[in-house]
Amino acid sequence: MEEEMPMPISMDWSTEEITDAVNFFQIIEKSYQQAVVSENILTLYNRFKEIVPSKSEEKQYFKTFDEQAGVSCWKTIQKAKAAPDEKIKMP
Repeated sequence: MEEEMPMPISMDWSTEEITDAVNFFQIIEKSYQQAVVSENILTLYNRFKEIVPSKSEEKQYFKTFDEQAGVSCWKTIQKAKAAPDEKIKMP
């Protein structure tokens, strides 16, 4: 059974925004376990950007999640942008 990890979210967000942010972080984590369609990552990232438009806030959320999950949101997004029509798996 997978260990539940606290997600970096804001209590100011709506239920829908929290769900969308969690989905984004989950697909980042999933990309380290198996191949994921790049377009799905980018779609969820674009939605995350609607929720967190500030680059500095985005970096804070990414840093918190990266440290907890042992992943890199930024590197995953960059790899997905470089191969938008492919599946990617992070090392």
